[in-house]
Amino acid sequence: MPEADIPSFKRVVIALNGGSSDGPIVALASRFAKSGTDLIAVHIVEIDWTLPLDADIAGHSEEAQRVLDMAESVAEDNKARLTPVLLQARDVGAALVDEASERNADLLVVGMPYRKRFGGEFAIGRTIPYVLRNAPCAVWVVREAIPEETK
Repeated sequence: MPEADIPSFKRVVIALNGGSSDGPIVALASRFAKSGTDLIAVHIVEIDWTLPLDADIAGHSEEAQRVLDMAESVAEDNKARLTPVLLQARDVGAALVDEASERNADLLVVGMPYRKRFGGEFAIGRTIPYVLRNAPCAVWVVREAIPEETK
């Protein structure tokens, strides 16, 4: 792709889910980031409706910190600067859309594992359709490769 055809983004929100797609999407966004591009990696801890929204997430904080540290490390390896953000929310999709809006992002990058429902049908979940319907900016959905044992 010629350099002139590569889109330019000023502020990119990267959705981290703690899964195997996190590293590749941070690397992808980092590689497309130009000098001056703000990369914001967002990890959202979903809070059950039975708990207050400001519930203590101490049990999740080690895992959340691991996810954010990994994202910073991948960005550094790709010579990009990244701001890690940890949020608590009732719904991941709505929180991602809100964060992209509040930060005036022009790109939201979301990773998606390859998974199947019981019965073998491909499953996309509920977060990505919500983000695709409601995000105020461009959205890149990066689906993982089909695992070898599934092919």
